[in-house]
Amino acid sequence: MKPEIALMIEGQDGLNWPRWQRIARAAEDLGFSGLFRSDHFTNPDPPDLDALELWISLAWLASHTQRLTFGSLVTPLSFRHPVLTAWMAIAVDDLSGGRLILGLGAGWQVREHEMFGFDLLPPRERFLRFREGVEVIYRLLRSAEPVDFRGRFFQLKGATLRPRPQRPGGPPLLIGGNGPRQTLRIAARYADEWNAVLVPPERFQRLNAQLNEYLAQEGRPPEQVRRSLMTGLVFGRDTAEVRRKLSGRSGEALRARGVLIGTPLEIREQIERLGEVGVERLMLQWLDLDDLDGLEHLARAVLER
Repeated sequence: MKPEIALMIEGQDGLNWPRWQRIARAAEDLGFSGLFRSDHFTNPDPPDLDALELWISLAWLASHTQRLTFGSLVTPLSFRHPVLTAWMAIAVDDLSGGRLILGLGAGWQVREHEMFGFDLLPPRERFLRFREGVEVIYRLLRSAEPVDFRGRFFQLKGATLRPRPQRPGGPPLLIGGNGPRQTLRIAARYADEWNAVLVPPERFQRLNAQLNEYLAQEGRPPEQVRRSLMTGLVFGRDTAEVRRKLSGRSGEALRARGVLIGTPLEIREQIERLGEVGVERLMLQWLDLDDLDGLEHLARAVLER
């Protein structure tokens, strides 16, 4: 089965209001199924570029599009408090008429945490905080009763967010990441969607099978969790344009990381392969925020008309 095709924008790569508004309108008009974006202050290395704040941008998107599924890919609980995250997510999802997917992650980028004074924590403690934060969000969205929670990092006493979500249970929870021991276990317990990041088909297939094992341990059927992949893209209308966009980089090395490379026919074949290994939603990373002409050619190449 062919995956549905969405776009993914790196919000710290120069995103500002004019670019976001143009891309959102183009994504909806061209027929992409969704539009997702990262949640970062900056990149791991200089220079620092414009970085439009995630949740404000999603609120705009909710009220200025009619069809697109959209969301965070992912919002880190290392600098987003889970209570505020759940509260914002309810509001944005309601504003959109139920089109938000709430993507959550543990956080990873050292530079932005040091720059702005957020504690990333060592991996063990970071994932304990992440697990606690996901449970807090899950219960605040879905519990009919006030929530009590006492963890190492978060404590709630009789907590209820109002108004309650218009969509029963609130927006779907997406857990992003490739970690087989921590991330996949958290996804198996709480997620409505699991999102892998920059992996080739063979590795996605192995991670997918591992997730199924964890779901069985949780007593959940495999179909309860949607499978998606965010990956890079080097797309050209012909081989000369593909070579130009590679700019001397090794295509073989990029493909080993899961990046899709090629002309329209080659990209379609690679997408079909991802569908064969279980990818249900594919978020293609579009890095040139001003190349709307290229985005139109991509839509013609990969979307069924």
